[in-house]
Amino acid sequence: MSAAHPPKTESFDVAGLSNTDPKGFIRQVDHWEQRDGMLYMARPADHPRFGYLESWLIPALDLRVNRFHFRDGEGGRFPGQDLYVDIALIDRDDLQWRTRDLYVDLVTYAGGRWEVRDLEELGDALLAGYIDATVAARALESSQRLINGMLDECGVDSWLKTQGYPLSWADKVTLAAPESA
Repeated sequence: MSAAHPPKTESFDVAGLSNTDPKGFIRQVDHWEQRDGMLYMARPADHPRFGYLESWLIPALDLRVNRFHFRDGEGGRFPGQDLYVDIALIDRDDLQWRTRDLYVDLVTYAGGRWEVRDLEELGDALLAGYIDATVAARALESSQRLINGMLDECGVDSWLKTQGYPLSWADKVTLAAPESA
């Protein structure tokens, strides 16, 4: 069992070119794109393991699809990580977008390997009263829809395209320097 914690929230200020991460740090954004009911964000990251982050927020599917650009030798939990998909509630008004993470994640890797992560966090949050049964059911339904679609269409990107959400990714990024200790 994991330690129960409230859902992580994040905000995206398109006009202010900033992303406030779950810890409250305001991060400068390089690029936004809004299309097809989605928001794309690209920004540097001073994280020790990765130096750039790209994300697509897709409210209609409760998804935040991320691509972390890892530093040499820091390929994530397993080498070859491609996409990290958060199941999340997403709302927006004009130029402000907000996410509420629903704990469950799906990670894809080069070569077709994938895994679902943090289901126990969803259960712990439900038991601790951080979310209710309706929100937990929505998280599971969104997760199952993603898995079924990914398997039917041989990948997350392929499935999203069939749903009317074609994603694009940067051809080249510049990694930010890691935060100094």
